Amino acid sequence: MKKFKKLVAMGLCLTMCTGLLAGCGGNKAEEQQAEVPAEKQTLNVMAMTGPTGIGMVKLISDDEAGTTAVDYNIALVGAADEVSGKIVTGEVDIAAVPCNLASVLYNKTEGNVEVAAINVLGVLYILEGNGGQEIQSVADLKGKTIISTGKGTTPEYSLNYILQQNGLDPEKDVTIEYKSEAAEVATLLASGEAAVAMLPQPMVTTVLAKSDQVRVALDITEEWSKVNAENGTGMVTGTIIVRKDVLAEKPEAVATFMEEYAQSVAFVNENVEEAAKLVEASGIIPSAAVAQKAIPNCNIVCVTGEDMKKSVAAYLDVLYQANPKAVGGTLPADDFYYLP
Repeated sequence: MKKFKKLVAMGLCLTMCTGLLAGCGGNKAEEQQAEVPAEKQTLNVMAMTGPTGIGMVKLISDDEAGTTAVDYNIALVGAADEVSGKIVTGEVDIAAVPCNLASVLYNKTEGNVEVAAINVLGVLYILEGNGGQEIQSVADLKGKTIISTGKGTTPEYSLNYILQQNGLDPEKDVTIEYKSEAAEVATLLASGEAAVAMLPQPMVTTVLAKSDQVRVALDITEEWSKVNAENGTGMVTGTIIVRKDVLAEKPEAVATFMEEYAQSVAFVNENVEEAAKLVEASGIIPSAAVAQKAIPNCNIVCVTGEDMKKSVAAYLDVLYQANPKAVGGTLPADDFYYLP
């Protein structure tokens, strides 16, 4: 679409030249006429600010430069509701969304959503403040008060799961106090009012930059992998989803997107400093300095195929056992997984 006007002008010019040369060149002029290149296919893509959108930044940059094989209309939004509505109405073809939202949308659209990749593993961390060194394992959380956000959402279910898998009762062995905003939790931790908290990246990086009395005590992603060592499944935060009708209409364009997105993710992980600048320019994280420190701890990936299916299915099952509403009421069927 970006070259549409130029292509039309080229076409008109060539048509006029062909007509003028018809009397003296005939078929030879037609044979020499340059072919107008085919127009790129277009995909409407949406991602959320924060870790879920970080892997998209090189793709955004390349698309703006016109070097991608597909024309992408990429929008970044701050709320999951904005993505949900446009997937349901068909305004967005592909989106980067939280894993549980992918399942919710699958159920809401009666199966018209497929998950194509895991794009973010876990981003949650247990932090210990006041210069403390007591928490070296999940077992050390016994008797502690943990400040967190995400009551009734995936952070709560994930924390409860990790505690339970380590033999702790979330209601008896620890006290969990939930706040409405991550910024409030960060303030309490940095000021010393809270001794233990659970926060996501990049907020973790922000807190560490503000206080040398706070440290990362536990990586929830690592703890998840430990308790799932036998089945080899990991924690999942973000996914790439695609509408099934778009897959049917533009299978080659979707396949190309997956290739170019994987290249974007590789660039982010291999060129952190440059990627951080793109992250700031895109508005995904306000500060390039914070982004540069946060990216290595955001677990940005592009996991596809059977490995993707195994981890997503296991993660959604944990959420389903905690609260079926978290995944849209029922677990998705096999047609939820894009396995080309």
